[in-house]
Amino acid sequence: MSMTAQEDPRVAGNATDPAGPTGRLAHWLSALRLEDVPERVRERAKHVTLDGITCALVGAQMPWSQRALGIVTALESGTATVIGCGRRTSPSAAALLNGTFIQGFEIDDFHPLAPLHSASVVLPALLACAEQRGGIGGAELLRGAIAGYEVGPRVGLALHGAQMLSRGWHSGSVFGTHAAAAAAGALLRLDPARTEDALGLAATQSAGLMAAQYEAMSKRMHHGFAARAGLYAAFLAEGGYTGIKRVFEREYGGFLSTFGEGHDPDASQVADALGERWEVERIAIKPYAAMGGLIGPIDAVLALRQRRPLHAEQVERIEVWLNHASYHHGGWTAERPLTEIGAQMNLAYAVSVAAIDGAALIGQFGESRIGQDDVWALVPKVTAHHEPDYDRRGPDGRGRSRMRVTFRDGGVEEIEIDGPRGGLRHPLTNDEIVRKYRQLTDGIVEPARRDAIERAVLGLEALGDAGELIALLAPPAGCALR
Repeated sequence: MSMTAQEDPRVAGNATDPAGPTGRLAHWLSALRLEDVPERVRERAKHVTLDGITCALVGAQMPWSQRALGIVTALESGTATVIGCGRRTSPSAAALLNGTFIQGFEIDDFHPLAPLHSASVVLPALLACAEQRGGIGGAELLRGAIAGYEVGPRVGLALHGAQMLSRGWHSGSVFGTHAAAAAAGALLRLDPARTEDALGLAATQSAGLMAAQYEAMSKRMHHGFAARAGLYAAFLAEGGYTGIKRVFEREYGGFLSTFGEGHDPDASQVADALGERWEVERIAIKPYAAMGGLIGPIDAVLALRQRRPLHAEQVERIEVWLNHASYHHGGWTAERPLTEIGAQMNLAYAVSVAAIDGAALIGQFGESRIGQDDVWALVPKVTAHHEPDYDRRGPDGRGRSRMRVTFRDGGVEEIEIDGPRGGLRHPLTNDEIVRKYRQLTDGIVEPARRDAIERAVLGLEALGDAGELIALLAPPAGCALR
């Protein structure tokens, strides 16, 4: 028997099952008001957004970013802004490229429990949507950003977070489609029914293989693909194009049942503690230009370097113990020649260059530094080990790492890091995020423009038109690899 119009919950704009995980998330997103978000959360969201913009400006002129720009803009044209390039293209291509730029040098945020790079999926979809629709104020932009920042990690937690990395998925591009759809859907003011469609349309586009970390440029683009997918999902849903219903609960071909097959996914996490626990406060801001699982080991080697110089000829071996996901993600054997992306994903290289240079920022991961012999004299002496106890300890253990350096003279130095700088235990303050922005944009963005971007982002609620911020982001930035 078919439903009458009065019996069909979608006629009233409701999700298919408002009490289920997908429905609860869709209704919460549709009802989200900025005034219901605590001030500290709004402030953190603005600073996470500023960090994403930092990364886009740094990444825009990287050689691989410029290669992507040329190829994509040859295929698609339009009026949407490509950050830091002085170029325009279609909204979907702008989302793809801007996400690629934010991920362009591995210095963007990450979520330590549900690994994804939130800004690189949320901001590109949000900016493209705002520019396409027009008349979007800064407060609406902030509301959309918060919607996206809250969704991605919850979807990741439903798949047990870092477990996806261990299985070989690029987790952020798998979780990120939903975050991008939530952000754009918030700007489009989708009702719960159409938000459900957007989440379903986003889910069916999720993908990303972690083997891209070794040498492929495509690793930089994965989150851009997710941003583009989410943007399409939101606009398709707004136009009445339907998506998978109850996408997180479906037993056959649903998002969790398929990506989590055999791994006991937990659909309840998708809508857990909405409006009570704010995931944006758990987003980690990177202090180094390396993948998130290497931040703790870099902290460790920099600390040990203060105790005793780590010259290759004096070091017998460096051993590092990590959780399962970080071990598989970064513990592989590095060989020359090593690409920039490979260097930023590899434990031995990152630890070695930090030990020698006392830093792990842009200069340590450029092509000219990666090939130098002093680093490669130390790289083969670094060994990664999996520490099962870190996994058994759940969230308290996943950020931990231990390092032991054995010297040729018989000396030993050892340290355990209880969590990486920038992570859950040792988050960067908002002031430190601003300092990171100023440091990394110094010399690539003229001071007046740099300061205007900072004011616009940190004062989003008072910004009358998001187009003012987008206009500031549009002109070319300088190349950070100088």
